[in-house]
Amino acid sequence: MNRILHKLMQTILLGIFAFYSGKASAQEIPFNCDFNAYLFQNNDVYAIDLASGNSILVAADVTPGNINGAGYNPKDGYIWGFLSSPSNSIVRIGKNFTTTVFTIPELTSGNKYVGDVSPNGIYFFKAGGKTYYKVDLDPASATYTQYLGEFELSTSMNVHDWAFNSLDGNLYTVEQTTNILYRIHPETGLVDDLGVVPILNGNKYTYGAVYFDLSGSFYVSANQTGTVYVIRAVQDLDGTTTMNSNLFAFGPSSSSNDGARCPTASVPQEICDNGIDDDGDGLIDCDDPSCSGYASCPVLETNVSGGNDGGLESNSRLSEQINKRNFDRLKKAYKFDKTTAKKVSKSSKYARKTASSTLKDYIPFGVIKEDGVIESTPEDLLAITNASEVYSVDYLRNNKTVASILALKTDNGVYEHTKFICDRLLGAQIISVSTIDIQEQPFIKTIIKNADNTIEYVLSIAVKNTNGGANFGLESHWNLDKYEKNIGFYNFQIWSNSIDDLYSLGDQVVYLINAQKEISSYELSSPPTVFVRKGKYNNGKLEMQIVNTNATNLVNFDAGLRKTETSDEVKITSSIDLDKKYISTLDIETGNLFDIGFRIGDGVATPDDLFMSDGPWGVDAPEANTVVGHYAIIPNETAFDSESFPIERNLSLTATTTDYVAAYRALTARFRPVDLSAYKSFRLKGKGTGILEITFVKNSIQNWEDQYKASIILTDNLQDFAIPFSEFTSSSGTPLVLDDVKTIVFKMTAADGKSTVKEMDLQAIQFSKEVSLSVTEYDGENRNSVFVTPNPITDKAVLHFNAKEQEKISIDINDVSGKVVKKITVDAQEGQNQVELTKANLSSGIYFCKINSKVSQYKVIKILVN
Repeated sequence: MNRILHKLMQTILLGIFAFYSGKASAQEIPFNCDFNAYLFQNNDVYAIDLASGNSILVAADVTPGNINGAGYNPKDGYIWGFLSSPSNSIVRIGKNFTTTVFTIPELTSGNKYVGDVSPNGIYFFKAGGKTYYKVDLDPASATYTQYLGEFELSTSMNVHDWAFNSLDGNLYTVEQTTNILYRIHPETGLVDDLGVVPILNGNKYTYGAVYFDLSGSFYVSANQTGTVYVIRAVQDLDGTTTMNSNLFAFGPSSSSNDGARCPTASVPQEICDNGIDDDGDGLIDCDDPSCSGYASCPVLETNVSGGNDGGLESNSRLSEQINKRNFDRLKKAYKFDKTTAKKVSKSSKYARKTASSTLKDYIPFGVIKEDGVIESTPEDLLAITNASEVYSVDYLRNNKTVASILALKTDNGVYEHTKFICDRLLGAQIISVSTIDIQEQPFIKTIIKNADNTIEYVLSIAVKNTNGGANFGLESHWNLDKYEKNIGFYNFQIWSNSIDDLYSLGDQVVYLINAQKEISSYELSSPPTVFVRKGKYNNGKLEMQIVNTNATNLVNFDAGLRKTETSDEVKITSSIDLDKKYISTLDIETGNLFDIGFRIGDGVATPDDLFMSDGPWGVDAPEANTVVGHYAIIPNETAFDSESFPIERNLSLTATTTDYVAAYRALTARFRPVDLSAYKSFRLKGKGTGILEITFVKNSIQNWEDQYKASIILTDNLQDFAIPFSEFTSSSGTPLVLDDVKTIVFKMTAADGKSTVKEMDLQAIQFSKEVSLSVTEYDGENRNSVFVTPNPITDKAVLHFNAKEQEKISIDINDVSGKVVKKITVDAQEGQNQVELTKANLSSGIYFCKINSKVSQYKVIKILVN
C-alpha cells in the first residue's frame, strides 16, 4: 500500500486513540500540520483523505454547540472554529479532540460559518455579506485571543468557506451559483474576481469546505454531492490566465460542511500515465477521477447503458430466467434502437398532484439540459422479476445516452435488483461509494466503472405509502434486506454519466414524489465502510480487492453458493483479516461454482453485499412439441489446460421431441460478447443419440440463420471431439472470426417430424489454442484411424481406415438430420483399407461417415460435398 496513505491511516487511528485517552486527561495535543483534511459537520469531526475522498468519523459530539468557520492555526498547530453555543464564543480543538472555549464579548450575534487562520495567527471569519471579523490567535502575541475588530470586504459575496494559501498569504473562496473564484487580500479586504472556475461552471452547489496544499492547489468540496474539485496554482492567476481546474475525488455529501487543513501539508497526487497507484487510493491512472481529461484519460462523461438493458442479475432466483430472456432476444436479433424509440416530453400535468399517479408522473424533464427523452421500457422484466409495472426513459444529448431512469412498481417488497450489488463481479469496479444530499437527506451514491470502461453514477430510491396512504415514505439502503417487508413500492433506479446530472435527476424525482404526496419520513442507510471495489471468480476462488475506509481489522464473510444451476445452495462462513489496511487484495477459496451471493462486514457498520453468476446453461425447445425428461448440470471434474478457455459445468439432457431440443450456454452472465480469436479449436467429450449441431452465436451477426455452425455425431460411447474453427461455416460464406461470441448452442433435431428421444451428455467443453487432432491420430482406446481424401468431395474420394482383423463391415453416410442416405458393405482386410466414395446423387452439403464394426470402434468423420 502507498506509504503516504498508510501513514494517513495510522495518523487517524492514533487520533482516535488519543481522543478517548485524552478525554480522561483533558490535555490538548496540537495537530502540528498533519496531512489530513478535517471536515466538521455540526459537532462531529471527520478525517478526509483528499486523494480518495474517503472519510472516517474520528470524533463525535466534541462540543455542546456546533462548530463552523473552522481553520488550522499555523502558530499553535490547533484547529479553531466559531461556536453556535455558547454565544459569542470560539473554540480551540486539539488532535485528541478535546476543546477549550473562549468567549469574545465584542462579537455580534449569529452564526459565523466562513473562517480560516492566517499564517501569522489571525482568525478571519464571517457570515454573509461584506463584513468580516478578526481575532488574534498567536500565542506569542500580547493580544492573544482578543478581538481585533470588524472590517469590510470590497465586494459582497455568497460564500460558505475560505482558506489561506501559504504561498501568497491571501484568502481564496468560490461563490455559490456564480462559481467565481475570489482572492481576498486580508490586510485590505480588497477582493479580486479571478473568473468562473471551468470545472464548476453551471453548478448550483454550496462549497462548504475548502482546503489548500503546499503547492497552492485549492481543493473545493460541494456539499450536495461531496465531489472534491481542484484548482491548481491559484497564486499565479491574474483574472486573464487560463484556470487549471478538474475533478479530484468523490467524497461524502453534507447539509452542514466546514473544512480545515494545514495549508503547507502535501496531498498525494496520481500520475496519470505510469501504471502505478501513486496516491494510494487503489485507483491507477485513468481509473482515478483526478486524471479525468489528463494525458490519454478521457473526460468522465461517456455514454451510459440505457433502461432497456437494466434491472437484472441480483439474485440466484433470476439467473436462469434472465438467461432465457437474453437468449430469446438473441434469437430474434432484438436490439433496442434509440433512433426509432418513442419520444416523450413533459405533460401539462407535470409536477401536479393526480387522483391516481402512474410511474410516468415521477419522470423528470428539462433538468439536465437534455436534447430529448425517449421511452426505453424493458417490458420483458415483468415476466421474470417481482415488478408488476415497469417504465423507463433514456436522456439523450448529442445522440448519446447520458442518463436513464428505470421505474418499477412492486406489490410485495422492494425490487430485487440494484446495479451495485452484482456488477462488481461481472467486470465492473466501484470507483467510490459515499453520499449525495437530496432535500438535505443523505442518499447513497455509487460510482461504477463498467467492463467497457464507461462510468456510471448510480442512485436508488424506493417509495412506499405511509399514514394510511396519506403520505409517502422514502427508503434507500445498500442492503435489500433493510427495506420494509410485505408492502408495495415505487422503485427508481437512476444512473447518469455525471455526478451533476445524477444530483439533478435525483432531486427532481424526490420533488415529483412530494408533489403527489407529502414525504413524511426518510429511512436511509449509510454507505458500507468496508466494500469490495472489484473482483472476479477464477478457477475455484474469488479474487477481490477490498477497500477498508475505517481501518477495520476483522470482517465476516458469509456466503451461499451453488455448484451448478441445478444443485442446492451451500452455506460457507469465514473471517477475513484486513490488518487495518486501506486496500487489500486477497483470494477466497470457494471451489468450482455457478453462482454465489455473499456479505462482508464487521457487524457494526453497513455490510457490503455482492452477487456473482457465471454464464448459465439453459434449454430451448418448442413447448408444444418437446418434453424434457431429464436435465442436470454437473460439476466438471476435468482439469482444464491453463491455456484453454473453459466452459465450466457439464450438461446431461434427455428430451422427447417432434421438432428440436437445444441447450445453450452463455459465456457471461450478461450475455456480453467475448473475444476468443486467440483460440484455434473447440473441444468436448460427448455421447448421445445422433447428430449434434453446434452454433457459435456472434454479436455482430443479426440473422440467426447466418450464425456459424458445425456438426458432430454422438453415439452411446463417450468420445473426444476436437473441431477446428475452419469446420464452422456460415451461409455468408466468409471464414469464422471468433471475436465476439455471446453464447454456444447445442441442438438436436427430430428427423421427418417424428417423435424421437434425443440425448446429449456434454463434458469438458473448452476453447483450445491447440489445433484439432488429425484424422490419422488415434482418438481413444481401440479407436482406429480414419480419414477421407480429398475432402471436400467434388466427384470422387477415398475413405482410408485400419482394420484390426478381417471382417465384414458397413459404412453409413448420414445427412445432417441423421438420416442414412447411402449404405456401403465392405469386406475389410487386416491393416490398411481403402474404399471409393462417389458424389453420385448426393447434393452439396455436410455429411457424416460412420463405419460399423463388431471388432473396432471408429471415429465418425465429417464429409463436405461440393
